[in-house]
Amino acid sequence: METRTGFGLAALFSCAVLLAAVTVGRDGDADATSALVEPPNGPYVALGDSYTAGPKIPHQSANPAGCDRSDRNYPALVAAGLGLAADDFRDVSCSGATIGDLLAPQSTGRGINPAQLSAISSDTRLVTVGIGGNDIDFSPLITLCVKAGVRYQLENRIGDGEADDAPCRALHVSAGTDGVEAKIKEAGGRLSGALNTIERRAPKARVYVIGYPAIVPARGTGCAGQMGLAPGDVTFLRQKQQQLNAMLRDKAEAAGAVYVDTYAPSVGRDACADRDVRWVEPLIPVAPAAPVHPNERGERGMAQAVLRTVRASG
Repeated sequence: METRTGFGLAALFSCAVLLAAVTVGRDGDADATSALVEPPNGPYVALGDSYTAGPKIPHQSANPAGCDRSDRNYPALVAAGLGLAADDFRDVSCSGATIGDLLAPQSTGRGINPAQLSAISSDTRLVTVGIGGNDIDFSPLITLCVKAGVRYQLENRIGDGEADDAPCRALHVSAGTDGVEAKIKEAGGRLSGALNTIERRAPKARVYVIGYPAIVPARGTGCAGQMGLAPGDVTFLRQKQQQLNAMLRDKAEAAGAVYVDTYAPSVGRDACADRDVRWVEPLIPVAPAAPVHPNERGERGMAQAVLRTVRASG
């Protein structure tokens, strides 16, 4: 749906840009807006799934309903940090989006999000793409691993035999075949096609592929309370996420795009970390955010990583 911005709204947006530029570095994070460089000469379009959209983080946009897009997500903060005007920023990210939804309309159950690439044109000068997790069914994978973790905890309490400390991994890796790894490979092919389409439609744009922040910790222990995971499955999920990010990096570089690493700066800030440092909320969120999704601190941290990379590669 097209929206029109009058003089009053444009002025308010300018104030919001200034405020966001001042506040993006709160909570002890380095100021993402220091040493601003010349912004891209043209519009910025943000593409992506729920990790980009920021579901449950206030304030939520209703255009379209069901995308659960926050005005404090990392694209909004990146636009603010670059000093872009309202007319030069479009965020078409949508919760639940797959790579296929970049090229085709997405039904959210409450509304229709147009094909995300329809927002891109030859005038576009900056594109961020944060997508891929839904293509490998990462959320259902976590749900399955949590259920397996509950069984693991019960088996440990009963003490009847030796419980498998990675029951979820056993469901996905069998006889040398890793079902999740196969899905990552398939998603890589689709992402390559989407990135090639972006290059054709916006040949002068700088394109950045955004990786996913850490969801589980580096060690397998300490995640049972917040996430209900067996120790070995914490390791399994971390490995799958790192493989997904590695695929995103490889496909970005192959397409001439730039990969943005949000994983490294988020280590120790995963869903099992203390509530005052974590970027990703656990199964039962304490801060406004969807379960196992970035909170506002996480979106600021991701914005910081994007802005650093944009400035370094500009």
